[in-house]
Parts: sequence; C-alpha cells; structure tokens
Amino acid sequence: MKLLLLFFVSLWMCFSFSNSQRSFQKRTSNFQVGVILDLNNYSTRLSLHVRDSQGQVIEAAAAGLDLLKNVKVDAILGPETSAQANFLMDLGDRAQVPIISFSATSPSLHTRTPYFVQATQGDDTQVGAIAAIVKAFRWSQVVIIYEDSEYGSGIVPYLSNAFQDVNAHISYRSVFPVSASDDFVLKELYKMMTLQTRVFVVHMSYTLGVRLFLKAKEIGMMEKGYAWIITSGLTDLVYLLDSDAAEAMQGVLGVKPLIPKSKQLNSFVNRLKKKSLEKSPGIGRADLSMLGLWAYDTLWALAMAAERVGLKETPKALENSSVNLNVSDLFNFKTSEVGPQLLKAMSEAKFEGLSGKFHLVDGKMESSSYQIINVVGNGQKEVGLWIPSHGIRREMNMNTTIHDTSSRENIRSIIWPGDSTVVPKGWEVPMSGKKLKIGVPVKAGFTDFVRVTRDGQANGRISGFYIDVFKSVMEALPYAVPYELVPFENPDGSSAGTYNDLIYQVFLRNYDGAIGDITITANRSKYVDFTLPFAEGGVLSIMLITYEDVNDIWAFLKPLKKELWLTSIAFFFLTGLTVWILEHRVSSAFRGPPSQHVGMIFYFPFSTLVFAHQEKILNNLARLFVVVWMFVILILSSTYTASLSSRLTVQRIQPSITDVNELIKNRDFVGCQEGSFIVDFLKKQGFEGSRIRTFTSPDDCDEALSRGSKNGGISAFYDVIPYSKLFLSKHCDKYMTVGPTHRTDGFAFAFRKGSPLVADVSRAVIELTENGKILEMEQNWLRNEPTCAGPEDSMNSITISLQSFKGLFAITGGVTAVCLLIFIGSYLYKYREFHRRISNSRITIWSKVVAICRHFDQRSLSFRQPQDKLPEAGIMQNSSSENSVQPTDFPRNHSNSSEIVSSAPEEVRDASATIHCLNLEDISAAQHSGVIHPSA
Repeated sequence: MKLLLLFFVSLWMCFSFSNSQRSFQKRTSNFQVGVILDLNNYSTRLSLHVRDSQGQVIEAAAAGLDLLKNVKVDAILGPETSAQANFLMDLGDRAQVPIISFSATSPSLHTRTPYFVQATQGDDTQVGAIAAIVKAFRWSQVVIIYEDSEYGSGIVPYLSNAFQDVNAHISYRSVFPVSASDDFVLKELYKMMTLQTRVFVVHMSYTLGVRLFLKAKEIGMMEKGYAWIITSGLTDLVYLLDSDAAEAMQGVLGVKPLIPKSKQLNSFVNRLKKKSLEKSPGIGRADLSMLGLWAYDTLWALAMAAERVGLKETPKALENSSVNLNVSDLFNFKTSEVGPQLLKAMSEAKFEGLSGKFHLVDGKMESSSYQIINVVGNGQKEVGLWIPSHGIRREMNMNTTIHDTSSRENIRSIIWPGDSTVVPKGWEVPMSGKKLKIGVPVKAGFTDFVRVTRDGQANGRISGFYIDVFKSVMEALPYAVPYELVPFENPDGSSAGTYNDLIYQVFLRNYDGAIGDITITANRSKYVDFTLPFAEGGVLSIMLITYEDVNDIWAFLKPLKKELWLTSIAFFFLTGLTVWILEHRVSSAFRGPPSQHVGMIFYFPFSTLVFAHQEKILNNLARLFVVVWMFVILILSSTYTASLSSRLTVQRIQPSITDVNELIKNRDFVGCQEGSFIVDFLKKQGFEGSRIRTFTSPDDCDEALSRGSKNGGISAFYDVIPYSKLFLSKHCDKYMTVGPTHRTDGFAFAFRKGSPLVADVSRAVIELTENGKILEMEQNWLRNEPTCAGPEDSMNSITISLQSFKGLFAITGGVTAVCLLIFIGSYLYKYREFHRRISNSRITIWSKVVAICRHFDQRSLSFRQPQDKLPEAGIMQNSSSENSVQPTDFPRNHSNSSEIVSSAPEEVRDASATIHCLNLEDISAAQHSGVIHPSA
C-alpha cells in the first residue's frame, strides 16, 4: 500500500538524517524507539523495536508493556487507532514515556495525560468546515453516521455544537458497530431512507465506510437529491478506492487538512517517485496521505528532540524480546529519566514540515485550514477551502474581500450523487410514496375560513379562504410536495376534538401537519413547529350597542366627567375667594356684613359665566387674575355648550359595559367559539369556567348577545380578529368592539417538530404576503357589506375629562397663587410696624388673630374711589399724606384712647376700637399703620 510504503520511506529518511550526524560528533546518542503497527500486510522490516498490534487493543497493550518493561524505550511511536492510544497513554503516563501518535485523532485523548502527543489534527478541528458546508447550502437538518468506537464517537459532541451554531438540526444519529454485518448496514440504510432528511455526514474508518457506500449505492441512496459529506479520515484515503468503491462514492463531498505547497514537499515527492517507480507509478501530490506526511514530520520532530536532549547509554536488552510477561510484576517497570526531557524538547519543536507548520499546542497539532473536495471519476477535485477565521473561500488569497463567507457562491461547481449539478434541497418526502397527511379541523359553524363538506371526496370537500392560502403556499415552493388534506373528524362526520387535540395528533405523528384557523400559542408550540403567521392575531371583545337617552333628567351633567365637575367647582370657589381677598380693602362692592362677603365670594365667579358681573375691579393684581379666569370660563363654557348640544341633537351609541373587570365583578356570562384556545385565555383573564359559554355558529352568538347575560345569553363575545371583523361586518348596527385588543400571535400552519418544511413554507408565506396574493384571495372570499357602516364609522359618546383642561387650570391656579402672594407680601410689609407690635403684645394668640383680622377688614384709604367722600365730622385729609386722616380737635393730653377718635368716622372708630381693646399704652402703632395720624 502507498501509505505503508510512504511511512517506511519516511522512517528510513528520518533515520538517515540521524545517522548522518555521527560524522560530526565524537560520541553518538542511542535512543530506543518502539513502533507498534498492524503488520498483516507489511512487506518491509526495519531495525526498530517493532511490535505487531494485530489491530487489537489487548495486543497493543501487551506490546507496550514489553517495550516499557524489557526494552526500556524512552518513547513509543505509532498506536494507530484511538482505542489503542487510549490504553497505551496510561502506561506512558505511569512510566513517564511519551506516547506519540500521528493517526489517533479522537479529540478526548490529549486531555488525559501530558505524556500523550497527538501529532495530528484532532477530529474536532474539522467540524467547523463541515458545518460551514451545511450552512452554505442552507440545509436545516442532517443525519450523523458514525462507528461505535473511540474514534467514531469522539467527534459527535463537537459536530452537535457546530451544527447548532449554524441552526442545523440533527434529525437522526446512526451508530454502526465496527464489525457490522451487511444485514445491519442495509437495515440502517433502509431506516434512513424513510426519513425526510437527505444530508448525511459519515465519520467511519476506511473499511467500514467503503462497505457503507457500496450498500447505499445498491439500494439507491446515491441518486439525485442526496448529499453525503465524509470526514477527513475517509477523505484522506479516497485515492486508495478501487473502481467499484469509487463509482459508489461519486458526488460525495469531503474535508481534509490543507497541504500547503512548498519546495520541500515537491522535492520529497520527486525522491519518492524515484524510489517507488516500479511499485507506485504516477504518484503525485494529490495522492499523498496526510497520515504519511504527519508520520514523516513526527519522526523528524522526534529526531530533533533526541539530538537536543543529548547522550544516553544503550540499555542492555534484546531488541526482539518476545512478549512473555509475568502477571505478578506486569506493571513493575521503572520510570524513564529521559522521557520528560524528550517530551519537553518535542513540544518546543517548531519547523516547516511536509504537512505544513509543525507546532504542538497543549500536546496536539495546531489546527489548520481544510480542503473541500468532491469525489469525481477515479479521483477527487478541490472545490473550495475553509479557513478558520475567514470561512469558505475558493482560493487562499487573503487580500480578496468576501462579504458573505457562508455563501455557496464561494464554492466551485460540484457534481452531486446521481451525476447531478442541482444542489440537493436537503430533504424530501420519503421514497415510500406516502403523501404528507395534513389534518384539517372540522366545525359546524364559523366556516367562512375553513369549510368541510361531505361530498365523498377527500380534497374536494375541503375548502375555504385558509385552505386556498395553504394551496397557494405549497405551489409557491421551489419543489413539489405531495400531500393530502384529511378532516379531523369521527366516522359520523363530527369533529374529533378541539384544536389542541389536533395539534397533539400531529405530535403523535398521526398527521404530518395541520392547517386552518389555528392560532399560535405557547402551549401548542411545545408539540409542533409553526410557520410564520399568514393572518393577523389578537382577541377582541364584542358587545351589544346601547344608545344614550336624550330625555334623561340628568343629561346636562353628562358632557363633563365627574372629576372635571368637581375641579371646576373648586376653582369657582377659589376664584371668588381670591377676588374678595384682593378687593376687600379697596372696593366698597366687596365690603359689608359677613353674609354679604360669603354671597359675593360665590356670586362673582358664577356671574362671570355669562359675563354679568357689575363689580368694578380696582386692584391690578385682581384685574390680572380675572382676565385669566375669564379666558378659562370662555373655553370651558364653549366646550360644555358644544358637547351638550351634540348630545341633545344626535343619538349616540355606547357599549353596554366598558370594562372587562366589570364583567368579572358582575359575574356576567361571556362566550367564544367551541374548541378555541380563547376558553383558556378567558380563564387567565379572571373569568370563572362556569361563566364561559361556547358556540358553534355566528347565529347562536348573535342570539345570545341579543338576550344578554341576565336573560340566558351573554354580555360579551370574545374571538380572534379575523372572525370578529367578519361577525361585525354582518351585524355592525347591533354590536361593537369594546376595550383593547389583546395581543396574540396570528393563524399559522403547524408541522411536526423539526420538519424542514417550516422554513420553506414560512418564506413562501412572506412572498405571497408581499406580492398581495393573500390579500387578493381575502377579497375574493370575504366580501363585506358596502352599505353597513361599522362601529368605527358611528359617532361615539365623548365625555370631556379633566385631562383636557389641566393646562388651563394650571395657568389660572398659578396666576391666583402669584397674585395672592404679592398682595399678602405687600400688606405685611406696609403694615409691618403694626404687626410687630401686635405680635409683641401680651395678649392671647386668639386675640392677636382677631386684631389682625379686624385690621385687615378695614378699608384701605389709599385705594379710595373718587366718588367716595369722607364724613366731615372732624376728619380731613392730610395734604402731605393721602393715606392719613387727622382728628380736628385732638387733645394732646388725653389719657383715654377712646376719646381720641370719639368724633371720627365709623371706619376710624373701628380701628381705634381695636387699639383700645388691646390696652396699648399709646397710639403710635395706629399712627404708623396709616389708619390714624396726629395732626401736625
């Protein structure tokens, strides 16, 4: 075999390199290296410590014990299989002897002990390339076929993660025993033929893999529509295929590590041709096995490590020791002194070998790029490259910008199985000839969208808007999918269950899918996969329309809401109080007995409603406030008048109940379609199950809504938006939607979990939605009454709320506060001396409050109107101060303050009485207050 020939040539060249160094050194180091290979077909022997594992793990283990115990080797090279390496690595760890393998590729090996050197690409490095191929061709499902061994199962977890990253689902895992019989192979292949998935990833040894493809070719699984991908273990040995195997594997894709071009590799191939011209004529670079190249580079690295470590005495042992071990001291061997040094030296080795850059990272070869090859004719052709950090490319040129590295455009043309150039879609209906069985719900009523009639034909008696949508979607697929529509019914033609029951039957694989007016819900999505919705979702509440009674004796209160009425009344009172405070001291219209004060406070703001107030405003602050208030009154009264007029002249509709909480509180009955998910929806809203009634036809709903909950009917009917619109289009003068739209997903088609149809059907739904085909079908099926105006077109009652006037009330409230603060601040500052003396006096707090109130109640003479004249009883204006009055006959020596103003006017006497009641020692406070001034 070319592989064995290349391997032994590599050994010879490597040891020639070692022997050539002797002429340059005085002393030569001899390192004992063991080799374990399957020698059944070997025709060449080298002077090495060779042991034959005979393809068995036990034989390999016995050989390893012999080499470690008797030969005392410092390194063991060549456990060919992962299973052999899995056992020998433990022995090497105990003896501290490196176990070096160039063909054991299981990803789990290198993590167990540092004394195992995986001088090869692990199987986990190729899963990215395989997943990239699956993504490039948009295959959503794959089948993994692998052998039941350490080599076969080690890659599976990595493949699973890689496919998950590209949104590909593993629909089936087929495990083959290493010694599988032909009957077993056929049985598994026939089982896979019944699957919808047509993409297969094969990870097997060479012998078992060839047998698999020969049987697959025999039963027709290498025909058009199938896609096969093989891992690097098989791809690396494609050049060894005979004519029958090559014919069986036509169109297969494979991945294998990329062999970079180099002068060293070309020189090696030329030398190899000369040495094996007779046995292997025509050998070339494409025929080189990666295992052989790794073997060459591994031996080169081992030789370099040996030279680096230095001298070592030759052990006293026979090179051809027989494997005759005593069980009592089976594992009684010494640890190697040179092994750790040799391991370290080899781990640090870095050079450009035949297979590329040789560099060990954590005991295994550094990952590299992969070739994507296509088996064609008697050989293979490269159709692309996969680079870990750049994805799929046609060439190794890193300067070329590729926007989408996962596109199939980056792969050259491929010949697929069956000599086809058409890319397999990745799945198809099984070859058994069965059509897809699609379940359709059966209902007695609400048949505008899905209708099942008994005319003796399966497809002919199923019709409706959503049935036409499904048929159009299936026709829009880029491939033909045979299917049959099957009513979900009992033998007597009645419905076989609810929509949830139909979904569960799909889950049980009694149906391949279900179509119709099926709403996407979280619970249903646990059992099936839904496509994108083709109809809008949402639940509406439909209630009976009632009309306002224009003859209601309290109709005049309805234009404004309760909170607006209360706020308006409060501001009316605040307005009257504010104007009284600002005008009381300066205007005679706001003076008088307390009853007149209260009357003016309530009268003035209400008189402004019709602008009938006659009181003259003197204070500028009061004038500013009244102007703002008049603007508020103008807006409020105009709005009220318009709303009331509209209510009295136009009959307005209103729902019987406006809130779902009111329905729950009153324990009213509500309704929905029979078998619908809305029953569960209403229970989640808070309705009792006993208060929910289901109906089978729109006429029953109409009758129940008309009767009402108190008369054996329902107060509200809940349904999805499409049915609600259809129902209202026929009864728009009787019913209306009330409340918000409860958000739900729309109607969609349901298929089995993992069905590859879901993605393609969803894309077809989007296409038909965008091009208007679904809307056109809806218009053909659902023709609304053109003369029937729905509730949206009718005039609805509008009750004005406080929200509409918050701005106006905020303005008038702000102006009120500013005016009052300015007025009070001015008053306190102007009469600050008076208030200081009142606060410092030794009277009760209540007396102080009374004194201040009496002082505030006095009329301010500084704002006296022109028509107001002072009485002439001993009082005259002071020419120097318009704010003061003088008593004409003021006795300067009077001790009784009551005599000071005995002849003063009433206003002055009141002020003086206040001072007199306080028993003040003098009248200086009154003089400073501006109410009384002594004559000059």
